Amino acid sequence: MATKRMKLKGLLLAMMVGVCQVSFAQTPLDSIQQLQEVVVTAQSYKDVIPAQTLGGKELEVLRSHSVVDALRYFSGVQIKDYGGVGGIKTVNIRSMGTNHMGVYYNGIELGNAQNGQVDLGKFSLENIETVSLYNGQKSDIFQSAREFGSAGSIYLTTKFPKFKAGETSHLKVGLKAGSFDLFNPSVAFEYKLSRTMSMSFNAEWVNASGKYKFRYRRVTPSGELAYDTTAVRQNGDLDAVRFEGGVHGYLPNGRWKAYLYHYNSERGVPGAIVNNVWRRGERLWDRNSFVQGMFEYDITNKLQTKVNAKYAFDYTRYVNNDDKLIHVDNTYKQKEVYLSWANKYEILRNWDVSMAYDFQWNGLSEYMDVDRTTHWLSVATAFSLGDCFKLQASGLMTYVNEEQRDRDSAPDKVKFTPGVFMSYKPFKKPNFVVRAFYKQSYRMPTFNDLYYTDMGNAYLKPETAIQYNVGLLYDLERKNSWFKFFRVGTDLYYNDVRDKIVAYPKGQQFRWTMLNLGKVEIKGVDVQLGATFGLPYDIDFTTKFQYTYQDAIDVTNPADNYYRHQIPYIPWHSGSAILMLDWKDWHLNYSFIYTGERYNQQENIRYNYTQPWYTSDISLMKSFKINNINFKATAEVNNLFSQDYDVILNYPMPKRNYRFGIVVEL
Repeated sequence: MATKRMKLKGLLLAMMVGVCQVSFAQTPLDSIQQLQEVVVTAQSYKDVIPAQTLGGKELEVLRSHSVVDALRYFSGVQIKDYGGVGGIKTVNIRSMGTNHMGVYYNGIELGNAQNGQVDLGKFSLENIETVSLYNGQKSDIFQSAREFGSAGSIYLTTKFPKFKAGETSHLKVGLKAGSFDLFNPSVAFEYKLSRTMSMSFNAEWVNASGKYKFRYRRVTPSGELAYDTTAVRQNGDLDAVRFEGGVHGYLPNGRWKAYLYHYNSERGVPGAIVNNVWRRGERLWDRNSFVQGMFEYDITNKLQTKVNAKYAFDYTRYVNNDDKLIHVDNTYKQKEVYLSWANKYEILRNWDVSMAYDFQWNGLSEYMDVDRTTHWLSVATAFSLGDCFKLQASGLMTYVNEEQRDRDSAPDKVKFTPGVFMSYKPFKKPNFVVRAFYKQSYRMPTFNDLYYTDMGNAYLKPETAIQYNVGLLYDLERKNSWFKFFRVGTDLYYNDVRDKIVAYPKGQQFRWTMLNLGKVEIKGVDVQLGATFGLPYDIDFTTKFQYTYQDAIDVTNPADNYYRHQIPYIPWHSGSAILMLDWKDWHLNYSFIYTGERYNQQENIRYNYTQPWYTSDISLMKSFKINNINFKATAEVNNLFSQDYDVILNYPMPKRNYRFGIVVEL
């Protein structure tokens, strides 16, 4: 089956012509501009609210196999991981839910209109250059209208072809193997087509049994031991192929890009371990494909325009062959058409305005025939007084129309959501910044929320979130000192979420039940600390620490038993630490992740209590060269102290496990 998946026939790249230079334009942190032999000028504009970013060497040395592994090291992020290689992995920020998080792949959002859950476990870091996380929204008014609508955003930027003088091609072949019978070969190829055009290709195969030992121990509320045994996790296998290809081009006044992505997998769905039941008969097949393009052009020195387009097709088949349950064999087909047109005009050198319009059509067939058409219209402005004061403001109008055959459709919806972002730097030196923002966001119910027979409600209210944030950031950089860099930052935030919808697995991971909590108040603190030291013998020592405190309570109805209780799976305390040592071609990394106590149901009672967990991971990387061929070898030990823990109750995570890799670059 894996061989069949690798025979991708008749793939046609639809290329779009565009532009790269933006004179006096804002340059977001998550964009990568490597312009070999092309002269482009741009005004440097720092983010009003800086992103949390991992890229380059940090991603290489971290214990990172999927995007979720990297996101664990960002403050304010909550991960839902159902265990193993094949388990679903979703993320949300500051307790507002997965559906408020926009995930952007090369600048265009990944979508799932059916259940709103983007499984980030499907996206490998093998071809990712940077991972960036923004609270509120990206601090760049020259963007699509849809990007103004998320409460938080994750930007995944793929690697960009870079060639030194005289180079025309790069080839990289890698292989990873390790625990769970992991076998993971990959290949990447880059080719310089001309002075202003290049192409890239990346493919990967992941095959694993997903079997790992775990300890299953449960104690009753009275303190008596109910279960205590060691078993092997079953039905967590994965067989997946990923293919990506892109063409990039530059013109004197801009850039263009076309990109193709295809993912094909079969996996077991590792279910919950409940009442000493280990059997599982659930299987899941996925085919996710999209082609997208970007065209960016400077019409004049003051006016820029940008067009994004995308077509996506997702096929999912879910089967439950458990002889103790009703047989299920459902097929779902989703289609998406997306088009965005954004424009920015420079009124003055320090004052810009923008307007964007986005159109999107989503269709879901087989299980339910439903179409959703969404229009977004945004206006925004950015104003600055040097580096002292920066202000950005935006307004987004959203209009949604739905049609569902043979059933009442959800009524049309119109919503306006504003946002204001500010930063103030009182001194030239040191680099001390005060920042704040106010933001509204609007989350539409998914097709599952509205139309599933056993839980749907066509008149379900959309979820609205209001965010308040104030923070401080202090940077110190010394190039000629052993104390090279120091950063400390903190943010206080308050989120008010109305008509909140929380997703829970309904017996099976693949199908979800939606619970409307009415109103949730979220108060929190994010703290980040980092430093780099130059030690004797050319050793660089880097540290990064993240800490988050969150009080996320249900304030819907004072008569409820869970009124003012912490909402499910949100810890009060969480954090991470990264320690890295670099010496010549050796890189040693230690990382630590902690998630504090929390509750797995609405009522914060002893029966629903979930223990804290933490893991330690260590990795070693060595780069070397043989006959002008570059090699890179890695060894990783994850969950170093073999902790027993669940991220989600009854979905045990792996104990100590290993991964080894070798990469050859030509």
